Amino acid sequence: MTSFDSSPTLNVWRALLALAVVFVMLATSGWTAVRGHQGSTEPRAVALAAWARGTLDGEKLPAPDGSPHRLARFFASLTAAERAQLARRYPLVVGNLNGAPVPLRYEANRLALTEARDTERARMHDSRLTVDGRQSAGRRMHRFESLLDGDRQILAFDPWDSGRVAEVFGDLEHAERVSMIVPGVDTNVMTFERTSRQYSAPVGMAQSLYAAERAAGPRTRTAVIAWADYTTPSGLGIDSAIGRLAEDGAVRLDHLVRALPGNAPVSLFCHSYGSVLCGVAAHRLPPRVVDIAVAGSPGMRTQSASHLGTSARVWAMRDRDDWIEDVPHLDVAGLGHGADPVSSRFGARVLSAAGAVGHAGYFVPGTQSLANFAAIGVGSYDSVSCLKGNAACQRGISGAEAA
Repeated sequence: MTSFDSSPTLNVWRALLALAVVFVMLATSGWTAVRGHQGSTEPRAVALAAWARGTLDGEKLPAPDGSPHRLARFFASLTAAERAQLARRYPLVVGNLNGAPVPLRYEANRLALTEARDTERARMHDSRLTVDGRQSAGRRMHRFESLLDGDRQILAFDPWDSGRVAEVFGDLEHAERVSMIVPGVDTNVMTFERTSRQYSAPVGMAQSLYAAERAAGPRTRTAVIAWADYTTPSGLGIDSAIGRLAEDGAVRLDHLVRALPGNAPVSLFCHSYGSVLCGVAAHRLPPRVVDIAVAGSPGMRTQSASHLGTSARVWAMRDRDDWIEDVPHLDVAGLGHGADPVSSRFGARVLSAAGAVGHAGYFVPGTQSLANFAAIGVGSYDSVSCLKGNAACQRGISGAEAA
């Protein structure tokens, strides 16, 4: 049962309960939205400071937060040797520059990962660290080694704190359709990929979607980005109940989308808290974003799809045993994320999630949820399976199937 199906009295009690939980959390553990390491030893901050002092042929380097178009013009004016020189000197900057050529970002991030791996390898044997500290260094070292395996295409990388990363599957520069996975809570460098429950982590999600898209549209060149390049909430605490991290992430998402090469349509697949971010970002994203699909969403910080301020098609799904259904869909003084995207009042195109199990099962091969995502990703809209009875899903789609 969702909050839209329940009585007003029950909704009030849910709101009061949620507020009580928040006040208890604040009283016992402090405002956890303030997080991260203190001090000035953050590697990328050091790299950015060096970039700000740097020159090339006597000319100052452009501001790293400049527009993607301006940065693209700068790199286009350089020789291959000059671009490679900048990647070697400032890998943590170039590897994250929206506007730098994609292959150069891959190259720079390999250098940054190599340096980060070597740093953690040295920390594994640092007697000044506790046993736990050395073990943590070992886990991080192995993660960075994994990201360096083979020809992995790392589009963004920052080792600081819990870490941020993004990876591309397929040929991003020549793709005819681009899909982006936007994950939710507890996503960082260490949880970017998993051996067990692999399809609950961004890498497994992206690999599964990429394979399904190639099967759904073998003649369509696709690329899928596993995008964990924002700071996600840690657990189901206060950060997950407010929009601060989603707002910060929305800016980062917009900057990356505007820097993507070519003009291929972009589809966003936003899971859990990632759907909060996509809702916040929707109004600012460029028109090349043609689809925003959410799964297991606690809300998109609005009361209806029409209020998102986007021309993109808005899709939603939730499987029958996803616990997110029991989260109160409210918005009280910034607490909560608004209406339930699968409710009839919200107005999204509600899809079948048949076969998916639990909150993290939407990208498992063989599920209708994954098949629907793949159909959207390749633009085969007449192949989607709508949730039975959802008229909005079929609007403007020829031959859409009701499941």
